[in-house]
Amino acid sequence: MESNENNTTNREQVNNPLHGVKLCDILEFLVAYYGWEELGSMIKINCFTSDPSIKSSLKFLRKTPWAREKVEGLYLKCVRKH
Repeated sequence: MESNENNTTNREQVNNPLHGVKLCDILEFLVAYYGWEELGSMIKINCFTSDPSIKSSLKFLRKTPWAREKVEGLYLKCVRKH
């Protein structure tokens, strides 16, 4: 039998629109949707403006929670529009 803590976590994940979505997929979607130049003007981080790549951006975003939150927030706005 699961504890109440596990049940709460499971319910939160069901309500989390990012559950099961990989950061790589989010970034690839945003680059395809906006392109690096526009993405860099919307979220001002060097990995989007100076020789951008998926690999370098993922490395930075995985280590930088505030930047990852901005990227995830922009992704959610885009997905909700469609």
